[in-house]
Amino acid sequence: MQTHLRGRDFIGDLDFSKDEVETVLDVAMELKRARAMGAPHAYLRDKALAMLFFFTSTRTRGSFEAGMAQLGGHAAFIDSETTQISHGDTAKEIGEIFGRYFDGIAIRQCDWQFGNRYINEVARASRVPVLNMQCDVYHPFQCLADLLTIIEKKGRDLRRKKVVVSWAYAASYSKPISVPQSLILQLTRFGCDVVLAHPPEFKLMPEIVEQARDNARKHRVGFDVVHDMDEAFRDADVVYPKSWGPLLTTTGKEEGKALIDKYRSWITDQRRMELTAEDSIYMHCLPADRGLEVTDEVIDGPRSVVYDEAENRLHVQKAVMALTMS
Repeated sequence: MQTHLRGRDFIGDLDFSKDEVETVLDVAMELKRARAMGAPHAYLRDKALAMLFFFTSTRTRGSFEAGMAQLGGHAAFIDSETTQISHGDTAKEIGEIFGRYFDGIAIRQCDWQFGNRYINEVARASRVPVLNMQCDVYHPFQCLADLLTIIEKKGRDLRRKKVVVSWAYAASYSKPISVPQSLILQLTRFGCDVVLAHPPEFKLMPEIVEQARDNARKHRVGFDVVHDMDEAFRDADVVYPKSWGPLLTTTGKEEGKALIDKYRSWITDQRRMELTAEDSIYMHCLPADRGLEVTDEVIDGPRSVVYDEAENRLHVQKAVMALTMS
């Protein structure tokens, strides 16, 4: 157990070592048990968290607000569009001022080639921990929840478990690439044989892919990139298919939509699930585009763990807040 996380930022997945992530998971499990037993765990009594949102949210806002309340503190929802942030407050000013008002700052800023830079600029000016609720590069809390869920379903020893991180078709909008990037970075540190599947135009950032390869070599696990969804799914223990935009190919809306529409067949249906291992699980960070990314039969079926996964956002976030803000 690592005991030196107080005051630390959590912006990128590799900001915490593997041992430190294991500490977070251990604390998350204890907090999950405490909540199930109705045991008080107000480790952040009288503490306040600033939650700064540039993008709308359901699970992120709800889980952070509930988590702070359960830890005995308060979470302040701050919308960038209804504050002076939209009229001139700089990242440095937010870090300096909110770092004096609050005991932690959590930010969701997913603008491509800006969000991560903004969060880090706030962190440089802040005297309190800065937590990344999602940016254009990483979604670290979602990935911690995913890792906890996989461990709960598949056991602590994940070596030789095949986990597929796949692109899927969705028409709603060009979604960030942060979820798949966080997954390939974190899961290659925990023994999983990771397969990344996507159409050729939907690449992830090359430096992130190279870091995942380095992790795989260091931990002696597999990491492969394929462009066939059926090939990826074959004999998988865990499948995590979700949409993301072709941001490294084009940022144009019309061009992006045309590329997305080329791959309508990349849907998770029962036929594809039958390619996987007999006891495989289906995961998604939600919201999913039903009928496009995944069929109702799959997401509402017995192999789906999406609600357990969503619940675990609460527990891992409470763990990180308790460890960094106490």
